[in-house]
Amino acid sequence: MKYRFKKHFTRDEAQALLPQLRLWLAELNRLREDTEKFEKRLNGMNAEGQDTGGETVNNWIKALAGIQAVLLEFQTRGIQLKDLSRGLLDFPALIGGREVFLCWEADEDTVEFWHDLETGYGGREKLD
Repeated sequence: MKYRFKKHFTRDEAQALLPQLRLWLAELNRLREDTEKFEKRLNGMNAEGQDTGGETVNNWIKALAGIQAVLLEFQTRGIQLKDLSRGLLDFPALIGGREVFLCWEADEDTVEFWHDLETGYGGREKLD
């Protein structure tokens, strides 16, 4: 059988990653706030006709690079970030030989739900 994803997680594997994933999500949210702050500053400087080089641009670029680095951590592991503000993640998995996603949200203590590849969050079902 040909699968869409190379890596499939067991519930235990996904569960074991949660402490690190929580740290990465917090880092992404912090970096996103930083980039928004720097962008507002840069937009204000542009509107006033000021030089927009220097420290603000450097900090904005560093924040963007930080976001890219953390997103790469998810990508290299095959974990899909569906909604950053909610901390919604999908892990490719197999249930009964069928490809599905294990679904976890940052406010949940454990990986307890799954859904079909096409149904998304609305099709979540509790794991046995």
